[in-house]
Amino acid sequence: MLSSSRSDHLSPAAERLRYILGEDDDMPNPTLFTEMDTLQQDGDELEWKESARWVKFEEKVEDGGERWSKPHVSTLSLHSLFELRTCLQTGTVVLDLEGYSLPQIVDEIIERQIDEGMLSPDLREKISFVLLRKHRHQTKKPIHRSLADMGKASGGGARHAHSRSMNDIADTLSTDQLRNKFMKKIPRDAEASNVLVGEVDFLDKPFVAFVRLAQATTLGGLTEVPVPTRFLFILLGPTGKAKSYNQIGRAIATLMVDDLFSDVAYKARDREDLIAGIDEFLDEVIVLPPGEWDPKIRIEPPKKVPTADKRKSVYSLNELGQPNGTAGGSGGHAEDEEMPVAHELGEELAHTGRFCGGLFLDIKRKLPWFPSDFYEGFHIQSISAVLFIYLGCITNAITFGGLLGDATDNYQGVMESFLGTALSGTVFCMFSGQPLIILSSTGPILIFEKLLFEFSKNNGIDYMELRLWIGIHSCIQCFLLVATDASYIIKYMTRFTEEGFSSLISFIFISDAIKKMVSTHAHRHTLNYYVTAYKCECLAPDPSESILGSIYHYNLDWSQLSKKECVKYGGSLVGNTCKYVPDLALMSFILFFGTYSMTVSLKKFKFSRYFPTKLRKLISDFSIFMAIMTFVGLDRLIGLKTPKLIVPTEFKPTRPDRGWIVLPFGKNPWWVYLASFVPALLVTILIFMDQQISAVIVNRKENKLRKGCGYHLDLFWVGVLMAVCSFLGLPWYVAATVISIAHIDSLKMESESSAPGEQPQFLGVREQRLTGILVFVLTGVSIFLAPILQFIPMPVLYGVFLYMGVASLSGIQFWERIKLYMMPSKYQPDFPFLRHVPLRRVHLFTLVQIICLTVLWVLKSTVLAILFPVMILGLLVVRKMLDMVFSQHDLAWIDDILPGKDKKDKKKKGDKDDTKKKDKKKGRADDSKDKVRNVKIYCHQLADLEQKKPC
Repeated sequence: MLSSSRSDHLSPAAERLRYILGEDDDMPNPTLFTEMDTLQQDGDELEWKESARWVKFEEKVEDGGERWSKPHVSTLSLHSLFELRTCLQTGTVVLDLEGYSLPQIVDEIIERQIDEGMLSPDLREKISFVLLRKHRHQTKKPIHRSLADMGKASGGGARHAHSRSMNDIADTLSTDQLRNKFMKKIPRDAEASNVLVGEVDFLDKPFVAFVRLAQATTLGGLTEVPVPTRFLFILLGPTGKAKSYNQIGRAIATLMVDDLFSDVAYKARDREDLIAGIDEFLDEVIVLPPGEWDPKIRIEPPKKVPTADKRKSVYSLNELGQPNGTAGGSGGHAEDEEMPVAHELGEELAHTGRFCGGLFLDIKRKLPWFPSDFYEGFHIQSISAVLFIYLGCITNAITFGGLLGDATDNYQGVMESFLGTALSGTVFCMFSGQPLIILSSTGPILIFEKLLFEFSKNNGIDYMELRLWIGIHSCIQCFLLVATDASYIIKYMTRFTEEGFSSLISFIFISDAIKKMVSTHAHRHTLNYYVTAYKCECLAPDPSESILGSIYHYNLDWSQLSKKECVKYGGSLVGNTCKYVPDLALMSFILFFGTYSMTVSLKKFKFSRYFPTKLRKLISDFSIFMAIMTFVGLDRLIGLKTPKLIVPTEFKPTRPDRGWIVLPFGKNPWWVYLASFVPALLVTILIFMDQQISAVIVNRKENKLRKGCGYHLDLFWVGVLMAVCSFLGLPWYVAATVISIAHIDSLKMESESSAPGEQPQFLGVREQRLTGILVFVLTGVSIFLAPILQFIPMPVLYGVFLYMGVASLSGIQFWERIKLYMMPSKYQPDFPFLRHVPLRRVHLFTLVQIICLTVLWVLKSTVLAILFPVMILGLLVVRKMLDMVFSQHDLAWIDDILPGKDKKDKKKKGDKDDTKKKDKKKGRADDSKDKVRNVKIYCHQLADLEQKKPC
């Protein structure tokens, strides 16, 4: 790892690289595909045969010549790197050559070597002949030559020149090149670097050339894939050193795919720049002792390759005097982790100080993306997301609808829950600032509704009218919060609060799924007293008593009929266990855990080694749907009466004596309209905290959302929907954390073009409004899908709930730190925060979070759950108090720095800037520093020239 202190004491090579790489680049350099061909002799024929290739990692042709090896990290000998350095010092280096064909390029190289006295003129024809032989790539099968062709050739390179065409290489792209499937692994704008190494019998010293073309040019059959060539490295030498030449070729090929050296190769101005690049590469090389590892072992590519930006930043002129590590996060494994910065949510939560300033900024930010929010949803991945979230939403709607019906004497029930979910969700996904958020009912709202109904019933107040005025007041309060940019308070929600809230909701999902499974079968009784002595026979009816019996008496084997068939045909059941009802608990738990286990397994299938990549990804995307269909089919095959999904079939209110519109006046005293402001304040706090914390979790930087946030706009529409649902007598809705996280996970995108051996890179989330809208539209029409949905067993849907709860815990640092309690130190993962924070301090921080989570869990299980939003605000106070227990350094690694601390850091930085301005007044300007640096580089160049030794 490069440290910041290294920039203070740079080597001459590093000083040169700083001058080369320090300039700003508008366009990044293209990805380089590197191919190494070796000269082979088949009888009397010479040809170039592809032996290895690189995009990021090395792939070599196996000794059998039938297949490519697995991608692996290139292991180079230190000697080959020094030999390569010598070759570049003594060979021909041509930069920005105007080349249009391989023969022209070869002639130019040979001419320069002859002019410099490095090659005898009489070898011109032989060198040219060898370099223009045909190239046989791994995609081609060996060419079988006829007897006539074999008779034409007679040994020696010089005799070849007279018997065959000088230009044996194809000038145009072949069909094999154009149809090569390997192009899928290479970015579209990639360029090629070709390495040609071999031994010939007419040279007494190596022929070396490094060429960079001014423009990337397609050189016919030179490269395996139809990629234009930018670099060319040629090494021909006397016989007897083929292994050494091969190692030098592998060395330059590995250097060309190194991000730092390829940048140097593109920007080098002369030979010395390339040598400085090799010197810097050597400075970072790690040597493995030969007696302590097996060189034959191929090192597997790492799961995550560290970026080269940190290496390049050392040479950036714009970062002179700045520490190398100034940004980053505190999650995951990293060898070159950086110091985290203060917690920031960006400009989305800027306090404008103007009336509705934040709301107008949200609208301005989201409006340009509105068309793309629809057409970007047309993707097969969206189908799997819709099916997954739809099943989660209808299960949630039925569950909360049933509980609301019990709590409010059916003033709100399953029908109201379905209609409210469809209406609120559709409007929110259509117009909100963050359409990836899914709205749903929550536990605290349910408890508030129950307490409100009991209060109304005990005091003779109309529940629906009181609820309407609470909704109106809460809507107005939400508007006031939006108008005053109150969402700014979310800036103080650090990882401590986010993880505590999301962990609590995840644990609620997991526990509720298990509780529902247990409660479903807790009161099921079965007559199993005589199950060990099973006896139940079907007796034929008496023909004299039944006309039906006389018809079937002689045609049916009554002893082989099932119970259902026996009763159907008029027979009678006799036996102790004829009334036995099978216990459905075991079957239900098979469906429950089977759905969860199959979903987890299929979700991980994209990392499997079986089947092509696209098929694996398709199976992974549709894992939940496939698991549900599999166990629905199993349930139908077994035929047991497991509890099924019950969906309303008629569009009418659950309670017959209420309509769809709630009138605001006429049933309660006038003072109720004003007094409802107080309970509305509690509802507003609950809505605000639930909505905004869920939005912060959805908008995490780890999700790489590119269309921005909309905290003020989201809260505005939640307030509008509060009033609308209150007038219609529908439940209130707010962001559902777990379902929203599941929605994001189902829409994550990964790179399709990844280098061999490289793990697909996470690109972001498919941000659009279509999936959410379709989910809630389907929820609304579910009352017409009752004949289909009635076949879905409830245990299967509870398994989906369990999966969503467990999946939402993945990636939470809090959960990883809890597991550290049970791990000995030597088995603990290499988390960056463990490198910088003592383990006892990490455990103490985790313990505080566990205590807070336990308190919240106890509160939500009692009547005090109505105070849940206030307790969430209490987490902010606890986090503020942690500043007195932990140092800012420790908190930077295991949590986030509070915004107030960040302002102090900026103030200190401002003081440093003032000091720099004073220094400028004293005569130490930046221009003079650049001049001194240039003089140093010039002195180092002179020193290198004086110490240079001949090859």
